[in-house]
Amino acid sequence: MTNLVDELVNLLDLETIELNLFRGESCDVGGRSVFGGQVISQSLVAAYRTLEEQRQCHSLHAYFLRPGDINTPIIYEVDRIRDGGSFTTRRVVAIQHGEAIFHMSASFHIVERGFEHQEVSIPDVPPPDDLETDHSLRLKTAARVSERVRPVLLQERPIEIRPVDPVDFLTPESKAPRKQAWFRASSPLNDDQNLHQALLAYASDFGLLGTGMRPHGLSFLDPNLLAASLDHTLWFHHPLRMDEWMLYDMESPCAMNARSFNRGQIYQNGKLVASVCQEGLMRQLKP
Repeated sequence: MTNLVDELVNLLDLETIELNLFRGESCDVGGRSVFGGQVISQSLVAAYRTLEEQRQCHSLHAYFLRPGDINTPIIYEVDRIRDGGSFTTRRVVAIQHGEAIFHMSASFHIVERGFEHQEVSIPDVPPPDDLETDHSLRLKTAARVSERVRPVLLQERPIEIRPVDPVDFLTPESKAPRKQAWFRASSPLNDDQNLHQALLAYASDFGLLGTGMRPHGLSFLDPNLLAASLDHTLWFHHPLRMDEWMLYDMESPCAMNARSFNRGQIYQNGKLVASVCQEGLMRQLKP
């Protein structure tokens, strides 16, 4: 697994091609287009590369505009919106084939002391050591799917995920729109907090959209379903380590007009370290 994590870290090490311009490659995680979490994380890295002072991202707000082409490099253009006394703002546009496929606004803040409170508690769920890995669960499903889909399920990933209440992708049951999963990078990382944030941005796109499918007995393998992330917002509350276990608590309060609204809270050692919101397309192809 160490090689997989190294490959992901290298994927985030963008090439600088000009002032405020960066180039990134893509990794195929089995979808029809570039994985949304990859574009978010690479955009965050591009924004970090333009900072003049040491500041940490506290929030990012992004929109997916077009599907990304896995076989074509992505150009990231960073607009230095503002460099303030304690906050810095950047806008990033991801470009392929001369068109914007994604754009993101991100805000960075100096580290300063202030009031703190936390009014939420980590859900009472089994610890990760008591749960089966997502990869192991997918291996059990792989024998029951077509050869076209099987490589997607067999693929190993640099992020280890252990779902609390796993979904059978072929025969999903209708359940309440909430789920939890433990996750972490599958091998140790250095202490660079910028890297840990970028990797969390990458991982935050796994599983969130599927939360809205649960009440309808749907999964990504349903041939009558078109699902895609439309936007993504991420707030960083505390420093974190992606090579240590975190719990992702996800829910989907509502779905309407072929869209589902999903949100999540990410805990580490009982502390709320990040919050996520996302709206996704959930379109039935044949009524």
